[in-house]
Amino acid sequence: MDYTYAPGRNHLFVPGPVNIPEQVLRAMNRNNEDYRSPAIPAMTKNLLEDVKKIFKTTSGTPFLIPTTGTGAWESALTNTLSPGDRIISFLIGQFSLLWIDQQQRLNFDVDVVESEWGRGANLDILASKLAADRNHSIKAICIVHNETATGVTNNLSAVRKLLDDYNHPALFLVDGVSSICAIDFRMDEWGVDVALTGSQKALSLPTGLGIVCASPKAIEASKTAKSVRVFFDWKDYLKFYKMGTYWPYTPSIQLLYGLRAALDLIFEEGLDNVIARHSRLGKATRLAVEAWGLKNCTQSEEWVSDTVTAVVVPPYIDSAEVVRRAWKRYNLSLGLGLNKVAGKVFRIGHLGHLNELQLLGCLSGVEMILKDIGYPVKLGSGVAAAAAYLQNNIPMIPSRI
Repeated sequence: MDYTYAPGRNHLFVPGPVNIPEQVLRAMNRNNEDYRSPAIPAMTKNLLEDVKKIFKTTSGTPFLIPTTGTGAWESALTNTLSPGDRIISFLIGQFSLLWIDQQQRLNFDVDVVESEWGRGANLDILASKLAADRNHSIKAICIVHNETATGVTNNLSAVRKLLDDYNHPALFLVDGVSSICAIDFRMDEWGVDVALTGSQKALSLPTGLGIVCASPKAIEASKTAKSVRVFFDWKDYLKFYKMGTYWPYTPSIQLLYGLRAALDLIFEEGLDNVIARHSRLGKATRLAVEAWGLKNCTQSEEWVSDTVTAVVVPPYIDSAEVVRRAWKRYNLSLGLGLNKVAGKVFRIGHLGHLNELQLLGCLSGVEMILKDIGYPVKLGSGVAAAAAYLQNNIPMIPSRI
């Protein structure tokens, strides 16, 4: 028996990987198949068309790459840029920091715009840099839509407006790993050139698919980009797309069937309804944090995230102890604070295949943990605040009316 056994289900509330729906698990529970048979290309063709819907694009070209979000980052960069290209990248937390590290190691000239952790991208600095760049030396703007370490969501439409206001041709590259399928994202409307996500986040699949979507402008840029790429080269995919076989190398058959089931669930609920559900879960969590007398790491309402809330603990509490106690006593998995906020925050993930009653169970567990470690919380306070909001805002389930 696994030594980590605990009765009942593990309450998984890290901001990814997330809960996997039973329908997806069943869809993936199958033998291997010949991916060169007619069945897999036919399914892939439909998947590629449907993936465009979650990015809200009609003109984008999607790539389903057997990798993680980190690989999707590399795919976005190496297919569109050349070593030495100047790019602007925003440092607002651990995952934007890691993407910047990758950009630097790939030998791009990275102009880092740093904000205090808990704040969003500084768009005033972006405006000044775009205004000064009359020769268009800036080749790309790289931004994390939703910084998972701090629970900060950036305003992508404002970035696009700045690019348009200054008539600047820089590519617009977006990490949507913890936002796409959960937070409003509009690739075409916001003029995003490359967007990417990972299967283990709001899509509610196992880790293993990096999903990248490229605009026509990005595809054109890939024809002259000089960065070395082999495994992540879009050219290889596009060649096989034209042939109608779609795969330059062996895909994960099980993940493809899982993706089919995951997309079907999203479309059955309705993508806009999925986004609204995440908005409710985010709001309810923030109300609970407020009722506990604690603060959100996010420093302004304009940046709050609907997929993760980073809760700041008092100085006398080590937030890692909250996470340890959650797992050891209550079979609840919460997110650790990372890097600059390690020991200072714990994170509640509320994304993916998740409903309001599941969230209330998590909030109840957090209250007991806070009580355990000596924080003077009134049991039921956060749950009551969240429940009062949810009871007034949860819609009827359409299929059961």
